[in-house]
Parts: sequence; structure tokens; C-alpha cells
Amino acid sequence: MQCGPFKQTVIPGKPGTERENGLMKKADIGLIGLAVMGENLARNLESRGYSVAVYNRSPERTERFLNGHGAGKNIIGCCSLEELTLTLERPRKVLMMVKAGRPVDELIEQLVPLLEPNDILIDGGNSFYTDTQRRAAEMEHRGLLYVGLGVSGGEEGALKGPSLMPGGSPEAWELLRPVFQRICARTEDGFPCCAWMGTDGAGHFVKMVHNGIEYGDMQLIGEAYQLLRDGLGMSSGEMAEVFSSWNESGLESYLIGITADILKHQENGEITVEHILDAAGQKGTGKWTGVTALNMGVPLTLISEAVFSRFLSEQKDRRMLASSLYRRRIVPIEGNREACIEGIRHALSASRLVSYAQGFSLLRTAAASNGWKMDYASVAGIWRGGCIIRSALLDRIRSAFKRDPDLLDLLMDEDLSRTIMEDLPFWRDTVIRAVQAGIPLPGISSALSWFDGFTCADLPANLLQAQRDYFGAHTYERKDAPRGEFFHTQWSRQDRTGKEK
Repeated sequence: MQCGPFKQTVIPGKPGTERENGLMKKADIGLIGLAVMGENLARNLESRGYSVAVYNRSPERTERFLNGHGAGKNIIGCCSLEELTLTLERPRKVLMMVKAGRPVDELIEQLVPLLEPNDILIDGGNSFYTDTQRRAAEMEHRGLLYVGLGVSGGEEGALKGPSLMPGGSPEAWELLRPVFQRICARTEDGFPCCAWMGTDGAGHFVKMVHNGIEYGDMQLIGEAYQLLRDGLGMSSGEMAEVFSSWNESGLESYLIGITADILKHQENGEITVEHILDAAGQKGTGKWTGVTALNMGVPLTLISEAVFSRFLSEQKDRRMLASSLYRRRIVPIEGNREACIEGIRHALSASRLVSYAQGFSLLRTAAASNGWKMDYASVAGIWRGGCIIRSALLDRIRSAFKRDPDLLDLLMDEDLSRTIMEDLPFWRDTVIRAVQAGIPLPGISSALSWFDGFTCADLPANLLQAQRDYFGAHTYERKDAPRGEFFHTQWSRQDRTGKEK
């Protein structure tokens, strides 16, 4: 690739690359950042009929792409941001696929002087939603349009069709809708897995919650795996059959399906997963979900436990020492194996429902506080294909919100609540068996504890409020008075002898 204005390789006869009056025909969209996700999105866009101008900070990566997966394609390599912006049709559409945080701000500052009013900047990375809110306000003040685009589906999804969650400047949507809904995944019924989420940071917020639910799903599946492996003594091959059968039932999902594949995979005649160290990494989106829930006052217990469980897994050396100190061993679960497996299936089913219920509760709270007009049936709909948490359950969640768009909580839906009630006795029994065996179930047990709290009319918070009023005069509400009316008691203070102070 020769650097300089319009010096890229031109493919003779390829639509979108012919020269007109000595200049190359403009590209439909620009993409910055050619790591795996960026490359695959560029290939996806080109395969759907769009001409794509690409730029990477390292020219070598651009050249590698043009000589590799981009060879012979309607893709224009650019050696500078100036060249990229000159190559684009107006209003320009610039998709940034760079690392979240400061790199996005630095790139924006370089791009803004090269853009014109109504050009669209799109951040396709995992940016924190408040950063997107700030950037959208700044860009709109400068006359530009800004979109925070949640992208889910991993490398394969980016190439073949991801779930897309755009939000930001509303005027940008009509210009981007044809592009995004052409490159996104589609469900079996032809539903495009892309819809407008709302203004400013709504798209990135929805993606963050998606990732939080993903953390929860993975933790729950891991706990089911440990129950089967350590509690029932099952081999990887036997567990693969169980997960395969679950994937053909109401638990059908992408994550359940790949779990079955993982448990069967062998290298040199040995099961690969059995040689993987039990120390899980993370990129931070699950943690963001938990912290945001704390700030908004939403009890996101299961997803938060999933994040904490990853932190605990990373303390491998400390866990090994503690295991030796306490001579920890897991007691095998007794009873009919098939009945135990069925109980685990029900516990997993109920806990997943709680995870989604908590996630959508966070979405509703955030939408109310940020003024986002969010369609929750649409959110569930676009998660049914392309993304990591795609599952049969999302069809039922979408139907629940279609029946009642103002549904306060997913577990208030008649269909979903019926499932919870069917699962409940198995759920409780599984948690009891795990406690007796010494198998940790932070996700499944916290989901059950949340459910018991959610369905309990009288919690011990009355005593908590009395304590707060006793030591800090924080006041309390009364059952026999209207909500919002507060009281304070001058509590009797006694010393250890029983005499009043």
C-alpha cells in the first residue's frame, strides 16, 4: 500500500473503486481500528454491498489486512485520518473500533477538525455509558452526530452478523438503520437483531447490561458444571451429554451449546478443559454493571456475585493454601443421579430467570433516570440472535413485554412466574444438597435468596431502621402512617448495669 491521497490499490471493475474524473469513488463508511473485531466488521460491511475505507494507527496492520482478508474486496486502505475523511461520502459515517477510554477521546479530538456538520461518529467499542453521554453532548454542540454502538457476538458475530445496540443522536438513526440492519444477525423469523435503544449513552448501557447478564449466565453454568463434576462425580463426556440434552430443552442457549462442545473437545487424547487453570479473567463490563446497580439502588445480586466469583477464582494460590489449612473436601451428593441432574436443571432455569429479571430492572431504572424511551420487548428481541446471551428464554421475555410494556418486573409475568413456581422445589433442594456437599453456589444461592426476599412481604429492615434511628437519629417510616412521613424515637439508653444513662 502506497501512502498518500488516493494511492490505495484499486481493483479494476470492482464496484465502488472506479475512478471518476481522476478521483476514486467515495466509500460508504469509514472504519478505524483493525484488530479482530474491526477487521471482521469491515469484511461484514463489504460482504453486504458497502464500500469501506479503513485506517489503522499502524500502517503495517492495514497493509496486512488489504493483502489478506481484504484482498480483492471493495475496501480502501487509508494512510491517515485526513485521507480517510476525504474518501467518505457525505454525511460521513466513521466507525471507531478502538480501545475504550482515553484512546476514544484522543481519536475524536483528531477527527473533529476533519469533519463537517451532520457527519456521524460511531463508537463501536465497550465504552462506559457516561463517557458516551459526555461525548454525545460535546459532539452535538459542535454540530456533529454521535452514536454509541453496543456490539455483541464476538469475532464470529462481527463477521457474520452481530447483535447491534445503537444509541445517541436520534438524527443519526435513519441514516444508519439501513446499514446496521443489513449487517446485523437475524433470528429464524427474520427479525433484525438491531434496534434503536435511545439517546446519548443508551446503546452502551444496554450492551453493558447484556455483558452483566452474560457474566451471570456463565457463572450459573459453571456452578451446574461443578455440581455435576464434583457432586455427582460425572466425567466430561457424561456432562457433555447432559448439557447437550439441556440445550434441546427450555435451557436452549448459545452458552449452553458451547459448554457441551467444550466438554467434548480433546487435544492429544485428553479433554482440554480439564487442563485449564481455574482462574477467570474479565474486561470490566460486568464490574461496571454491578457498580452502576449499586449507584442506582438496584439489587443486582446475582450478577454482582458472578463478578466477585471471578475475583475469588483469581486468588488461586491463596485458595490452595486455605484448602490445605482447612482440609477441605467435597462430600459426594447421594441419591438418584437422574433426579439430581433434573434438580440442577430446574435450579439453573430459575436462576437464569432471576438474572434476566435483575438486568431488566436495572435497564428500567436507568431509562427512567436518563429519560430514555426504551422498548424492552425490542431489547429482548435483538438479543435473540448474534449475541452471546442468545437463548430460547429471550423469546419468552420478549413476549412478556409485548403483553405488558409497563411490566414492573419480569417475575410478575404469568408465564414466567409459572416456570419459577415449577422450578422452586428443585431449586431449594439443589441449594441444600450443595451446602451439605460443600460445593459453592454463589450465583444459584444468591438468586434464590433474592427471590425469597423479593417475595417476602415483611423483611427485617424494620429492625435495621430502628438501629439507624437509635445511633444516628436517621428516622423511620411507620406501617400505620402514609409512605414518606418520617418519625424519630428518643430511645432508652442504658449502660451495662441496666441503669439509664
